[in-house]
Amino acid sequence: MLFLVHMIVDIPKDLPHDEVQTILAKEKAYSQDLQRSGKWPHLWRVVGEYANYSIFDVESNDELHTLLSQLPLYPYMTIKVTPLATHPSAI
Repeated sequence: MLFLVHMIVDIPKDLPHDEVQTILAKEKAYSQDLQRSGKWPHLWRVVGEYANYSIFDVESNDELHTLLSQLPLYPYMTIKVTPLATHPSAI
């Protein structure tokens, strides 16, 4: 199942710098592992924002929820999920 996921990140300004750096390092490692596994085949930055649009290729809604909720930045994200279907004009 394919999903378009829009993630907007809003890290609190008062979060200690060292804690932010630890979270970001964990986020990078986790997201790259998901990309290598094929679960997160596309990741695009939104220009001028701390946000991204991503495509996830997972087996179920529950799997997507689990993957997203385990993102280290999840507590600081607003996430919108759009299920995708094949377009009849796609080649």
